[in-house]
Amino acid sequence: MKVLILVVSMVVPIAMVIFQNKWAKVRILYHSFALLAALTFGNIASFAIYTVLRDNTVFMTNIHALFLNPLFLTSGAYLGLYFVYVIVLGMLKEINRS
Repeated sequence: MKVLILVVSMVVPIAMVIFQNKWAKVRILYHSFALLAALTFGNIASFAIYTVLRDNTVFMTNIHALFLNPLFLTSGAYLGLYFVYVIVLGMLKEINRS
């Protein structure tokens, strides 16, 4: 599983770069998904922290339930891939500039 995660984290952003070079509208799709993922990720985290503070419960015990939320994990995974994609784009822009 660790190898799969490692390979996917390298292959998917490179594939994203290739697809966005072929089809310009895919770029807008990637950015839109990133915006939705960021809002989802942030709101789920905020709601979980608010619940812990509101109920005055033990923070470290209850906040870990956040990692069982598939929507939180999915949006975080996409953001991780998207950030690598953006870094690769920036790197390619710098290479082309010099």
